[in-house]
Amino acid sequence: MRAPLRFDRGHTDDLMSFLAASPSPYHAVANAAERLDKAGFRQVAETDAWDATSGGKYVLRGGAIVAWYVPEGAQPSTPFRIVGGHTDSPHLHVKPIPDMGAQGWRQIAVEIYGGTLLNTWLDRDLGIAGRLTLRDGTHRLVNIDRALLRVPQLAVHLDRSVNTDGLKLDKQRHMQPIWGQGDVHEGDLIRFLEEEEGLTQGQVTGWDLMAHSIDPPAYLGRDRELVAGPRMDNLISVHAGVAALAAVSAAEEPLPYIPVLAAFDHEENGSQSDTGADGPLLGNVLERSVFARGGSFDDRSRAFAGTICLSSDTGHAVHPNYAERHDPTHQPRANGGPILKVNVNMRYATDGSGQAVFAAACEKAGVPWQVFVSNNSMPCGTTIGPITAARHGIRTVDIGVAILSMHSARELCGADDPYLLANAMTAFLEG
Repeated sequence: MRAPLRFDRGHTDDLMSFLAASPSPYHAVANAAERLDKAGFRQVAETDAWDATSGGKYVLRGGAIVAWYVPEGAQPSTPFRIVGGHTDSPHLHVKPIPDMGAQGWRQIAVEIYGGTLLNTWLDRDLGIAGRLTLRDGTHRLVNIDRALLRVPQLAVHLDRSVNTDGLKLDKQRHMQPIWGQGDVHEGDLIRFLEEEEGLTQGQVTGWDLMAHSIDPPAYLGRDRELVAGPRMDNLISVHAGVAALAAVSAAEEPLPYIPVLAAFDHEENGSQSDTGADGPLLGNVLERSVFARGGSFDDRSRAFAGTICLSSDTGHAVHPNYAERHDPTHQPRANGGPILKVNVNMRYATDGSGQAVFAAACEKAGVPWQVFVSNNSMPCGTTIGPITAARHGIRTVDIGVAILSMHSARELCGADDPYLLANAMTAFLEG
């Protein structure tokens, strides 16, 4: 008999709200922090001295968040249980000089971020979101969540072979969105955003902005058994990790580990940044937690040796129209539960002992699970798992949710899988 599930379809409803409210990594971490605040966590600054008090804490750095809960009586050598994910998704990123145009159209100059499916951004109503840096060094989140931009596709009359030879898009020439007509004036976009935010002209001196689809997440299918929405890769995992960490922090039973959520930025372009998984953020937080509780380097080494990380990212559900692209014996399906991701060439960090840890967590939670392995003829993607394992010497298991349309402006998953993932994560963090 399966154990009763802690999370149900209400978790998926909340995920849809989270996706809609998180058009950029900066919004995602702000929304994660707000949920953790409500669960009794408190933000600590990296520039402050940390103390040995128990309870929930978190650090924000740009588009990344690391949160942890220190149980009463935790020792300096107490191991960690980490759920990892990433906050960024492929998108159209606004360039430093954004204002451009041609043939009487006003356009916004964008750079392609990550391995996006370019065609999914065509003929789609887009807003702009991200972070503004003000003259005094502070930041302001901005979200223009209305039809502001559009990347128009060339009409079939002017490209008669598009349906036979395929759509060919040049990233520079064909992906610059329009946002009006008239003459181009340098500084127009930033002046517009300053007006929208009630700022004075010239107050914004830096920006990290991106286009986003304004179509809201929605249930799909005859029985509403699917969910379509933006940025599922990888906000499904971030949202589930926040819910799981908040749940275990409220548990009455003593925790044998220190549960941690690490949600990084820049996974989609290699993780090499101060907020990426290949940067020092996670290691610094874990080490400072050990030392704040009076630990030595030996305590740190003992804690890391007993630590396990679930690296959670989306994976590929078997595609009904392209089944031959998948491994014939490993074909995860939507609503089949979270997936264990395996690659012998260490594009994923899972091994047999990691599989046993994940299987035990799913069994404890009463959650079904599946296995993903790439077709041998197809190159395998990767995620933060191998980076975390190699950088910190931490045993890592790669898992996730199976989706369709990965890296599209709008992706698709089973409506049950987000809450099944959250239940498995909770059981894992509990130990």
